[in-house]
Amino acid sequence: MTLKIIPSGAFATNCFLLFMEEKKELLIIDPAADAGKIIAEAKKFPFDKARILLTHAHIDHISAAGKVAEAFNIPYAELAPGDHDMYKSRENAIPPYFPPADDLPEVKNFDPIDNCTVIELPGHTKGGSGFLFDDGKEKFLISGDTLFCGSIGRTDLYGGDYATLIKSITGKLLTLPDDLVFYPGHGGESTIAFEKKHNPYLN
Repeated sequence: MTLKIIPSGAFATNCFLLFMEEKKELLIIDPAADAGKIIAEAKKFPFDKARILLTHAHIDHISAAGKVAEAFNIPYAELAPGDHDMYKSRENAIPPYFPPADDLPEVKNFDPIDNCTVIELPGHTKGGSGFLFDDGKEKFLISGDTLFCGSIGRTDLYGGDYATLIKSITGKLLTLPDDLVFYPGHGGESTIAFEKKHNPYLN
């Protein structure tokens, strides 16, 4: 697996390009903004097939999905069902930075993903998800906006619930191996052990 991280947009949202060499498949996770940059970086990988995966449906994580899908002939974005309504809503916007997206691809539930376990992580949104990748050589988590280095996802937006978020983190993420590296939707990576010891929202 080869991972490329592209911070993009007004909120420096992390878009992840994960190239699965064995199947020559490119996973485009959270195409947030700066579609041209994402497309240019994606073209550097010798993939035969591309997919768009979404950790959740907030506009700052999906606004470039339409242009990216068109560029690579991707018929739909994959997202947990709890966020489908928000994905399709024109109220899903953060003006002036992110107006409503008019060109999004169709959305569907996740198809199976090789070497990946999709973890349901409601709390930041109803359909928040994490992606735990493990190919036997490398293992890491993409946590979306559920858990950050030294912080947690906000819960004052549509679909957010603080108690649910904490339950997702403590029950599903902090039970993962201490040395597991995770990559959040904003900012730099961390480990489960570091968050157990230093995250002020979890202690």
